[in-house]
Amino acid sequence: MRRSRKNAVKKKKKRRKFRLKTYVFLYFMVVVLFILVILWVFQYFFLPRYYRAAKIRDVSDVAQKLISGFGRENIDFNARRMAFNNNMFILITDEDGKDVALENNLGNYSVFGKDKEINFGKTLYQFRQKLQSADSDHVTSIVTNDDFGSEEVFYCQKFNDGGSSFYLFIEAPIEPIDSTVDIVREQLVYITIILFELAFIVTVLISHRISLPIEQLTETAKKFGEGDYSIEFKAEGYREIEELSVVLDDAKNEVKNVTDLKKDLIANISHDLRTPLTMVKAYAEMIRDLSGDDPKKREKHCQIIIDEADRLSNLVNSILELSKLESSNTELDLSSYSVHEQIEDVLKRYTLLIEENGYDISFIPDEDRIIRADHDKLSQVLYNFINNAVNYTGEEKHIRIRQINTPKAVRIEVVDNGPGIPKDKLKQVFDRYYRGGKVKRETVGTGLGLSICKEILRLHEFAFGVASEEGSGSTFWFEIPINQNDNE
Repeated sequence: MRRSRKNAVKKKKKRRKFRLKTYVFLYFMVVVLFILVILWVFQYFFLPRYYRAAKIRDVSDVAQKLISGFGRENIDFNARRMAFNNNMFILITDEDGKDVALENNLGNYSVFGKDKEINFGKTLYQFRQKLQSADSDHVTSIVTNDDFGSEEVFYCQKFNDGGSSFYLFIEAPIEPIDSTVDIVREQLVYITIILFELAFIVTVLISHRISLPIEQLTETAKKFGEGDYSIEFKAEGYREIEELSVVLDDAKNEVKNVTDLKKDLIANISHDLRTPLTMVKAYAEMIRDLSGDDPKKREKHCQIIIDEADRLSNLVNSILELSKLESSNTELDLSSYSVHEQIEDVLKRYTLLIEENGYDISFIPDEDRIIRADHDKLSQVLYNFINNAVNYTGEEKHIRIRQINTPKAVRIEVVDNGPGIPKDKLKQVFDRYYRGGKVKRETVGTGLGLSICKEILRLHEFAFGVASEEGSGSTFWFEIPINQNDNE
């Protein structure tokens, strides 16, 4: 047995997880690391490619602007402006190769510019031939300038205007961006260091902020687990944790109530068992020592023993019945019957009490209706309500059972003229062993009658309750939903 416990402890230790703040810290740092990896990948692998694609796109945009404004604007001025603003060589020729517009903002660095001066446009002519063999109206090439070892964009497009054909040539250098990339990468190193330090600080603060309320709840829960019901679950920080605090505090109050009820239950059961057992033992000894030879005394003492044994039996049966009802193992035997017949049948049990003890118990009926319920269990509810009224009614001993019909239900009320129930005690009336103070009992009770009524009525899904004011008596009631077809 000890080995199995040790193994369980070891397994529990092995399954021990990180603390919440550790998880938050790790997750946050992983996200930061992921972002930095993406930045570094783009800087090292994709930045040159992206820059080249952007440069080609800029050349294409300039070409479209020049072509769209060819017949409407001063083409020389437009070409000069475009070449200057974008650092390009721009040449427009006609079908015969004559210059229409020429702007060289690259100077001696221009391949096309040297070609016109030295080779008389041989390179341009070859590029034009390449366009004519292409499937589209323009062609773009990335070439290396042998003089400077840098890459350049060569662009050629054929277009028509006023019935004539023209050719547009653009040369634009892809500026060396190595130095720029080195600067960016150097900055990225510093950014990485700063971001890691900042992320570490922020993560520590956030993880502490998130985990602190939970740690407070955990510490409070430990005290609660040790039986300290004076604690309060109070944790602030964010809405979810505050809602959890409220739920835990409500659960603590419920557990406290159940614990208090358990203590009261044990105390009351002990008291109710001890009294009849003491009586049984005392009268059994009297029979043995004193009244064994006296038939009258012996019969009287034996009757007391029987009565106390009946009381014990009733208490045990009530406890068993209440436990069965609370465990939802009880099935209802539903049937349809007259409400008048049931109430009158229950009142027959009180004939002797009325005749010998002067009780005034009367039924104030409404129109008879057919109800559907478990006849025996509903009779038990009526019986317990009336017994409760008998035990707590005043000196006048007036008890009224009223039937009040509504369009959808039959309401049954049991009214006494006793001392009433304080408002702060009304919610406890149907608890086990609740007693509203000292009472003069004319009948034997177990203290569980109203709890049994509550479970029976809940099982039927009938509304029930109690209305009372101190000094004005109490009214216990329940309502039975009716089926209109059964009463037609």
